[in-house]
Amino acid sequence: MPKRTWELVLLGGASGVGKSVAAARIAGATGAFVVEFDDVVAAVQELTTAEQHPALHHFDGPTAPERPEDTWPPERVLELQIATAEALEPAALGVVRNRLTVPVPAVVEGDYLTPAVCARAVALGRSTGRDVRAVFLHEGDADRIAANYAAREPAGGDQTGRAEVGARYSHWLADEARRYALPVVDCRPWSTLADRLDAALDAAPSGTPHAAPDAAAADGTGVPSRRAP
Repeated sequence: MPKRTWELVLLGGASGVGKSVAAARIAGATGAFVVEFDDVVAAVQELTTAEQHPALHHFDGPTAPERPEDTWPPERVLELQIATAEALEPAALGVVRNRLTVPVPAVVEGDYLTPAVCARAVALGRSTGRDVRAVFLHEGDADRIAANYAAREPAGGDQTGRAEVGARYSHWLADEARRYALPVVDCRPWSTLADRLDAALDAAPSGTPHAAPDAAAADGTGVPSRRAP
């Protein structure tokens, strides 16, 4: 990896595609540290209830099954996953704002980082003179994701339903990232992933949406926000 110029990297992608390993490698090569957005998600959910903030509790509310991906249609699980990610956008932007107050490089990685909020983060960095980058890892093969789960969580049993949702979510993230002019890096071939990810991070940040949604974001970045239907 060439010499780091960025101050903050947002690394998005579906569960099971290798974000944690990639984030650890980037951090190790550049002296940054890793922020797990999943930890923030857990904290926010712990502080709220399904009654207070239903959009954050689709998968742990009183009517949710233990394994939604094995009970609900994948289209329904995907819809709720996107809705949850969008409900968490203010928390993600809060993490970015906080990281930009300190001169310590960091890599924020997580399943629930949306391209919309990443584009706003890049624009926020630009408006404050800070170099923020965002990149999304993509794996659209459900069988490959299932194999990754099996290797990572051998006691988890069959996870084909979860992997199917993950592949669909990965496609959605990739499509949205391209709409917001953010780089998308295919996870395979694994042998060249590190080099391709480095190249994406070393490219000049963009984060300007190709499409123009109706309303601009109210966070001072000038980048419109987009909601899934």
